[in-house]
Amino acid sequence: MAIDLPTANTNLRLDGLVPDVEAAMFEPIIEEIDELKHNRNAIVLAHNYMTPDIFHGVADLRGDSLELARLAASTSADVIVLAGVHFMAETAKIANPNKTVLIPHTQAGCSLAESITGADVRLLKERYPGVPVVTYVNTSAEVKAESDICCTSSNAVAIVESLDANRVIFLPDQYLGRWVATQTDVDVILWHGSCEVHERFTASELRDYRNLYPEIQIIAHPECPPEVLDEADFVGSTSGMINWVREESPAQVVMVTECSMSDNVAVESPDTEFLRPCNLCPHMKRITLEGIRDSLLYMRHEVNVDSSIALRAQRAVERMLAVT
Repeated sequence: MAIDLPTANTNLRLDGLVPDVEAAMFEPIIEEIDELKHNRNAIVLAHNYMTPDIFHGVADLRGDSLELARLAASTSADVIVLAGVHFMAETAKIANPNKTVLIPHTQAGCSLAESITGADVRLLKERYPGVPVVTYVNTSAEVKAESDICCTSSNAVAIVESLDANRVIFLPDQYLGRWVATQTDVDVILWHGSCEVHERFTASELRDYRNLYPEIQIIAHPECPPEVLDEADFVGSTSGMINWVREESPAQVVMVTECSMSDNVAVESPDTEFLRPCNLCPHMKRITLEGIRDSLLYMRHEVNVDSSIALRAQRAVERMLAVT
Protein backbone atom coordinates (compact mmCIF):
# COMPACT_ATOMS: atom_id res chain seq x y z
CA MET A 1 0.00 0.00 0.00
CA ALA A 2 1.31 3.44 -0.91
CA ILE A 3 2.07 5.91 1.86
CA ASP A 4 -0.28 8.86 2.24
CA LEU A 5 0.72 12.21 0.84
CA PRO A 6 1.43 14.88 3.48
CA THR A 7 -1.61 16.91 4.42
CA ALA A 8 0.34 20.12 5.05
CA ASN A 9 1.22 22.24 2.04
CA THR A 10 4.79 23.26 1.32
CA ASN A 11 4.37 26.82 2.49
CA LEU A 12 3.22 25.64 5.92
CA ARG A 13 5.97 23.03 6.17
CA LEU A 14 8.66 25.63 5.47
CA ASP A 15 6.93 28.64 7.01
CA GLY A 16 9.51 30.68 8.89
CA LEU A 17 12.28 28.18 8.16
CA VAL A 18 13.52 29.59 4.87
CA PRO A 19 12.94 32.94 3.13
CA ASP A 20 9.61 33.17 1.30
CA VAL A 21 11.31 33.43 -2.08
CA GLU A 22 13.17 30.16 -1.41
CA ALA A 23 10.01 28.44 -0.19
CA ALA A 24 8.29 29.43 -3.44
CA MET A 25 11.19 27.95 -5.39
CA PHE A 26 11.16 24.72 -3.37
CA GLU A 27 7.38 24.22 -3.51
CA PRO A 28 7.06 22.61 -6.97
CA ILE A 29 10.01 20.28 -6.31
CA ILE A 30 8.58 19.17 -2.97
CA GLU A 31 5.21 18.53 -4.62
CA GLU A 32 6.93 16.37 -7.24
CA ILE A 33 8.69 14.41 -4.49
CA ASP A 34 5.41 13.94 -2.60
CA GLU A 35 3.78 12.48 -5.69
CA LEU A 36 6.73 10.22 -6.45
CA LYS A 37 6.78 8.94 -2.88
CA HIS A 38 3.09 8.15 -3.13
CA ASN A 39 3.40 6.37 -6.47
CA ARG A 40 6.46 4.32 -5.52
CA ASN A 41 5.52 3.63 -1.89
CA ALA A 42 8.73 5.39 -0.97
CA ILE A 43 9.94 7.06 2.18
CA VAL A 44 12.68 9.64 2.81
CA LEU A 45 14.94 9.15 5.83
CA ALA A 46 16.84 12.33 6.69
CA HIS A 47 19.79 12.87 8.98
CA ASN A 48 19.81 15.86 11.32
CA TYR A 49 22.50 17.50 9.18
CA MET A 50 20.17 17.94 6.22
CA THR A 51 19.15 21.48 5.27
CA PRO A 52 15.69 22.65 6.46
CA ASP A 53 14.09 22.35 3.00
CA ILE A 54 14.84 18.61 3.11
CA PHE A 55 14.54 18.00 6.85
CA HIS A 56 11.18 19.74 7.19
CA GLY A 57 10.01 19.74 3.58
CA VAL A 58 10.23 16.11 2.44
CA ALA A 59 11.59 13.91 5.24
CA ASP A 60 9.19 11.30 6.55
CA LEU A 61 11.51 10.05 9.28
CA ARG A 62 14.36 12.00 10.85
CA GLY A 63 17.15 11.37 13.31
CA ASP A 64 20.78 10.76 14.10
CA SER A 65 22.70 7.69 12.94
CA LEU A 66 21.25 5.44 15.65
CA GLU A 67 17.68 6.57 15.08
CA LEU A 68 18.00 6.15 11.32
CA ALA A 69 19.34 2.62 11.85
CA ARG A 70 16.28 1.81 13.95
CA LEU A 71 13.86 3.47 11.56
CA ALA A 72 15.39 1.74 8.55
CA ALA A 73 14.77 -1.61 10.21
CA SER A 74 11.08 -0.93 10.79
CA THR A 75 9.75 0.85 7.70
CA SER A 76 7.08 -0.79 5.56
CA ALA A 77 7.91 1.27 2.48
CA ASP A 78 9.17 -0.50 -0.65
CA VAL A 79 11.72 2.20 -1.45
CA ILE A 80 13.97 4.06 0.99
CA VAL A 81 15.68 7.28 -0.06
CA LEU A 82 18.49 8.06 2.35
CA ALA A 83 19.05 11.79 2.71
CA GLY A 84 22.44 11.40 4.33
CA VAL A 85 25.76 9.83 3.43
CA HIS A 86 26.70 6.51 1.89
CA PHE A 87 27.39 4.49 5.03
CA MET A 88 23.88 5.35 6.26
CA ALA A 89 22.38 4.07 3.01
CA GLU A 90 24.42 0.87 3.38
CA THR A 91 23.07 0.43 6.91
CA ALA A 92 19.52 0.92 5.63
CA LYS A 93 20.13 -1.73 2.97
CA ILE A 94 21.62 -4.14 5.50
CA ALA A 95 18.50 -3.72 7.64
CA ASN A 96 16.21 -4.09 4.60
CA PRO A 97 17.84 -6.52 2.15
CA ASN A 98 14.63 -6.95 0.14
CA LYS A 99 13.88 -3.24 -0.22
CA THR A 100 15.26 -0.75 -2.73
CA VAL A 101 17.58 1.77 -1.09
CA LEU A 102 18.56 4.89 -3.02
CA ILE A 103 21.07 7.63 -2.29
CA PRO A 104 20.63 10.90 -4.21
CA HIS A 105 24.35 11.50 -4.79
CA THR A 106 27.05 8.86 -5.26
CA GLN A 107 29.78 11.04 -3.77
CA ALA A 108 28.03 11.69 -0.46
CA GLY A 109 30.78 10.06 1.56
CA CYS A 110 32.35 10.49 4.99
CA SER A 111 35.92 11.17 6.08
CA LEU A 112 35.53 8.72 8.95
CA ALA A 113 34.24 5.92 6.75
CA GLU A 114 37.05 6.53 4.28
CA SER A 115 39.74 6.44 6.98
CA ILE A 116 39.63 2.66 7.47
CA THR A 117 39.10 -0.54 5.47
CA GLY A 118 38.15 -4.10 6.28
CA ALA A 119 41.78 -5.10 5.73
CA ASP A 120 42.86 -2.58 8.37
CA VAL A 121 40.48 -4.16 10.89
CA ARG A 122 41.77 -7.64 10.12
CA LEU A 123 45.34 -6.48 10.77
CA LEU A 124 44.28 -4.93 14.08
CA LYS A 125 42.64 -8.18 15.14
CA GLU A 126 45.86 -10.03 14.34
CA ARG A 127 47.83 -7.51 16.42
CA TYR A 128 45.39 -7.69 19.35
CA PRO A 129 44.01 -11.25 19.31
CA GLY A 130 40.84 -11.76 21.31
CA VAL A 131 40.23 -8.04 21.88
CA PRO A 132 36.66 -7.14 20.84
CA VAL A 133 36.19 -4.60 18.06
CA VAL A 134 33.70 -1.77 18.59
CA THR A 135 33.01 0.11 15.37
CA TYR A 136 31.30 3.46 15.00
CA VAL A 137 28.41 3.32 12.53
CA ASN A 138 30.23 5.96 10.46
CA THR A 139 31.98 3.16 8.59
CA SER A 140 31.51 1.03 5.50
CA ALA A 141 29.62 -2.27 5.55
CA GLU A 142 32.94 -4.02 4.96
CA VAL A 143 34.36 -2.58 8.18
CA LYS A 144 31.20 -3.36 10.14
CA ALA A 145 31.44 -6.96 8.89
CA GLU A 146 34.86 -7.30 10.53
CA SER A 147 33.57 -5.95 13.85
CA ASP A 148 32.03 -7.51 16.92
CA ILE A 149 29.53 -4.73 17.52
CA CYS A 150 28.66 -1.27 16.24
CA CYS A 151 27.97 1.89 18.20
CA THR A 152 26.93 5.50 17.71
CA SER A 153 28.03 8.56 19.64
CA SER A 154 24.88 8.28 21.77
CA ASN A 155 25.52 4.72 22.95
CA ALA A 156 29.29 4.28 22.60
CA VAL A 157 30.00 4.13 26.33
CA ALA A 158 27.14 1.69 26.98
CA ILE A 159 28.31 -0.51 24.10
CA VAL A 160 31.91 -0.62 25.32
CA GLU A 161 30.85 -1.49 28.85
CA SER A 162 28.33 -4.10 27.65
CA LEU A 163 31.19 -6.28 26.40
CA ASP A 164 32.51 -6.89 29.91
CA ALA A 165 36.06 -6.68 28.57
CA ASN A 166 39.13 -5.01 30.06
CA ARG A 167 40.22 -3.77 26.65
CA VAL A 168 38.50 -2.93 23.34
CA ILE A 169 39.51 -1.76 19.89
CA PHE A 170 37.49 1.35 19.08
CA LEU A 171 37.19 2.41 15.43
CA PRO A 172 37.65 4.73 13.63
CA ASP A 173 37.10 8.12 15.33
CA GLN A 174 40.07 8.97 17.53
CA TYR A 175 38.30 11.85 19.26
CA LEU A 176 35.11 9.98 20.06
CA GLY A 177 37.30 7.11 21.26
CA ARG A 178 39.31 9.41 23.53
CA TRP A 179 36.11 10.82 24.98
CA VAL A 180 34.75 7.30 25.58
CA ALA A 181 38.00 6.43 27.37
CA THR A 182 37.34 9.27 29.85
CA GLN A 183 33.91 7.83 30.65
CA THR A 184 34.92 4.23 31.37
CA ASP A 185 37.66 2.17 33.01
CA VAL A 186 38.00 0.01 29.90
CA ASP A 187 41.32 0.34 28.05
CA VAL A 188 40.51 1.76 24.60
CA ILE A 189 42.77 1.09 21.58
CA LEU A 190 42.26 3.85 19.03
CA TRP A 191 42.41 4.32 15.28
CA HIS A 192 43.39 7.74 13.92
CA GLY A 193 40.31 8.66 11.92
CA SER A 194 38.45 11.93 12.40
CA CYS A 195 35.45 13.88 11.16
CA GLU A 196 36.54 16.69 8.86
CA VAL A 197 33.74 18.89 10.21
CA HIS A 198 34.21 18.45 13.95
CA GLU A 199 38.00 18.51 13.95
CA ARG A 200 37.93 22.07 12.55
CA PHE A 201 36.54 23.52 15.77
CA THR A 202 39.08 25.04 18.14
CA ALA A 203 39.16 25.81 21.84
CA SER A 204 40.15 29.43 21.17
CA GLU A 205 37.08 29.84 18.98
CA LEU A 206 34.85 28.77 21.86
CA ARG A 207 36.66 31.03 24.33
CA ASP A 208 36.00 33.93 21.99
CA TYR A 209 32.28 33.13 22.16
CA ARG A 210 32.39 33.21 25.96
CA ASN A 211 34.18 36.56 25.93
CA LEU A 212 31.55 38.04 23.64
CA TYR A 213 28.56 36.33 25.24
CA PRO A 214 29.26 35.64 28.95
CA GLU A 215 25.97 33.79 29.53
CA ILE A 216 26.24 31.49 26.55
CA GLN A 217 26.01 27.72 26.89
CA ILE A 218 28.35 25.64 24.72
CA ILE A 219 27.39 22.10 23.82
CA ALA A 220 29.68 19.92 21.75
CA HIS A 221 29.70 16.63 19.89
CA PRO A 222 32.28 14.11 21.13
CA GLU A 223 33.78 13.87 17.63
CA CYS A 224 35.48 17.21 18.46
CA PRO A 225 39.09 17.35 19.70
CA PRO A 226 39.57 17.01 23.50
CA GLU A 227 40.57 20.65 24.01
CA VAL A 228 37.25 21.68 22.43
CA LEU A 229 35.28 19.33 24.68
CA ASP A 230 37.09 20.80 27.70
CA GLU A 231 35.54 24.18 26.87
CA ALA A 232 31.99 22.80 26.61
CA ASP A 233 29.24 22.94 29.21
CA PHE A 234 27.76 19.72 27.84
CA VAL A 235 29.15 16.96 25.63
CA GLY A 236 26.75 14.66 23.87
CA SER A 237 25.62 12.96 20.71
CA THR A 238 23.40 14.55 18.12
CA SER A 239 20.27 13.33 19.92
CA GLY A 240 21.83 14.17 23.29
CA MET A 241 22.38 17.79 22.26
CA ILE A 242 18.85 18.06 20.92
CA ASN A 243 17.41 16.73 24.17
CA TRP A 244 19.66 19.00 26.25
CA VAL A 245 18.43 22.12 24.46
CA ARG A 246 14.83 20.96 24.77
CA GLU A 247 15.13 20.29 28.50
CA GLU A 248 17.41 23.17 29.56
CA SER A 249 15.97 25.90 27.29
CA PRO A 250 19.09 28.08 27.44
CA ALA A 251 18.80 31.74 26.47
CA GLN A 252 21.82 31.43 24.16
CA VAL A 253 23.60 28.35 22.90
CA VAL A 254 26.36 27.32 20.54
CA MET A 255 26.00 23.80 19.12
CA VAL A 256 29.51 22.68 18.22
CA THR A 257 28.58 20.38 15.37
CA GLU A 258 27.47 20.51 11.73
CA CYS A 259 25.83 23.84 10.92
CA SER A 260 22.46 22.69 9.59
CA MET A 261 21.63 20.90 12.83
CA SER A 262 21.27 24.25 14.60
CA ASP A 263 18.83 25.36 11.91
CA ASN A 264 16.67 22.29 12.50
CA VAL A 265 16.82 22.29 16.30
CA ALA A 266 15.99 26.00 16.42
CA VAL A 267 12.53 25.23 15.01
CA GLU A 268 11.61 23.43 18.24
CA SER A 269 13.29 26.00 20.51
CA PRO A 270 12.03 29.46 19.50
CA ASP A 271 12.99 30.99 22.87
CA THR A 272 16.66 30.04 22.50
CA GLU A 273 19.08 32.14 20.47
CA PHE A 274 21.43 29.94 18.45
CA LEU A 275 24.86 31.33 17.63
CA ARG A 276 26.13 29.30 14.70
CA PRO A 277 29.79 28.58 13.98
CA CYS A 278 28.96 27.35 10.53
CA ASN A 279 31.10 24.32 9.72
CA LEU A 280 29.29 22.50 6.93
CA CYS A 281 29.71 18.86 5.93
CA PRO A 282 30.53 18.97 2.21
CA HIS A 283 29.24 15.42 1.76
CA MET A 284 25.87 16.00 3.44
CA LYS A 285 25.41 19.11 1.34
CA ARG A 286 25.63 17.06 -1.85
CA ILE A 287 22.09 15.91 -1.01
CA THR A 288 19.56 18.34 -2.50
CA LEU A 289 15.84 18.45 -3.14
CA GLU A 290 16.51 18.08 -6.86
CA GLY A 291 18.70 15.07 -6.19
CA ILE A 292 16.01 13.41 -4.08
CA ARG A 293 13.43 14.06 -6.78
CA ASP A 294 15.65 12.67 -9.54
CA SER A 295 16.59 9.66 -7.44
CA LEU A 296 12.90 8.77 -7.13
CA LEU A 297 12.03 9.74 -10.69
CA TYR A 298 14.72 7.61 -12.31
CA MET A 299 15.17 5.10 -9.44
CA ARG A 300 18.87 5.76 -9.61
CA HIS A 301 21.89 5.37 -7.37
CA GLU A 302 20.65 2.15 -5.82
CA VAL A 303 22.77 0.94 -2.91
CA ASN A 304 23.61 -2.75 -2.70
CA VAL A 305 25.79 -4.68 -0.28
CA ASP A 306 27.34 -8.07 -1.05
CA SER A 307 25.29 -10.67 0.79
CA SER A 308 28.26 -12.23 2.59
CA ILE A 309 29.35 -8.82 3.89
CA ALA A 310 25.80 -7.73 4.67
CA LEU A 311 25.10 -10.76 6.85
CA ARG A 312 28.15 -10.20 9.04
CA ALA A 313 27.62 -6.43 9.18
CA GLN A 314 23.99 -6.99 10.13
CA ARG A 315 25.05 -9.03 13.15
CA ALA A 316 27.21 -6.15 14.39
CA VAL A 317 24.37 -3.67 13.92
CA GLU A 318 21.80 -5.96 15.57
CA ARG A 319 24.06 -6.49 18.56
CA MET A 320 24.20 -2.72 18.96
CA LEU A 321 20.42 -2.36 18.75
CA ALA A 322 19.97 -5.14 21.29
CA VAL A 323 22.05 -3.23 23.85
CA THR A 324 20.26 0.09 23.39
